[in-house]
Amino acid sequence: MNDLPDGLTAFLERSGWGRADIDPIPGDASFRRYFRIRDGARRAMLMHAPPPHEDPVPFLDVAQWLREHGMRAPAIYASAPEAGWVLTEDFGDDRMRDWLDSNPGGEHHAYAAAIDALVELHRKPAGPFPPYDMATYLREAGLLTEWYAPAMALDVDIAGYEAAWREVLAPYEPFAVAGVTVLRDYHAENIMLLGGSPGAPQGLIDFQDALVGHPAYDLVSLLQDARRDVPVELEAAMLRRYCDLAGTGAGFEGDYAVLGAQRNAKIVGIFTRLYKRDGKPRYLAMIPRVWAAMERDLAHPALEPVARWFSNNIPPDIRAAHGGEVR
Repeated sequence: MNDLPDGLTAFLERSGWGRADIDPIPGDASFRRYFRIRDGARRAMLMHAPPPHEDPVPFLDVAQWLREHGMRAPAIYASAPEAGWVLTEDFGDDRMRDWLDSNPGGEHHAYAAAIDALVELHRKPAGPFPPYDMATYLREAGLLTEWYAPAMALDVDIAGYEAAWREVLAPYEPFAVAGVTVLRDYHAENIMLLGGSPGAPQGLIDFQDALVGHPAYDLVSLLQDARRDVPVELEAAMLRRYCDLAGTGAGFEGDYAVLGAQRNAKIVGIFTRLYKRDGKPRYLAMIPRVWAAMERDLAHPALEPVARWFSNNIPPDIRAAHGGEVR
């Protein structure tokens, strides 16, 4: 227990959990750390998101909004955001990802339940969150040219890349004001099955980066999962399910492809950065999956300017290898 952050035991004592057992939970991709807290029959989850690298206030704000609007975010038991501490309800260990690993025949049922929950969220008024605006889209997509291109020793047209994305993303700017709540990391590892199966209530976690934007974004996050293979037939069936339930208009499949390509370009850049800057190589193995999804997205006519840029700047042999091997 010598590696516990300074102030942890004092925070628990102030919060009425001073006699609890503390079990660290392994993490990797951020400065946040998590601990499972046990005190007799009581259970809680402790998050440490220390400033200046992290800010727990958005998590607290989004959790409150989700709960006020009938979504199953964890209850907040205590917090000290100035020091990065948040004590929450413990949703247990039943992640959708783990359930799917044990029940591969239940994919359709599990993803249908996740789609239904997303439709429910999108029927609510958008939360009071920052806009998913053009600057944010471009900053995220730019992670590919900032990190991936140099790692692959590619001399690419950065100005042309931004111009192509500006053209393709222009129709989505109004959704930054009149859109839905976008959780931004809605996928099988962040969906908790509170009753141990997809038919049970669905708990949401890792939503601190929520914005107001287009409804297709979280759908892409779920169905073009960077961390597990989603069969293309299942992806298509769940996209149809969402469109049927949400009553989307013509062109939604194009929206899905555009935001899929934008998200996947971002993820390729992030995974490369995790390796090159942060010394975390395990994410490299996921890049081919992300790149393959991005190739499917780029085939849609709505992405023609961006697809043309990729054709002119990423050599065919690298693309054929689903992104190549990051050095």
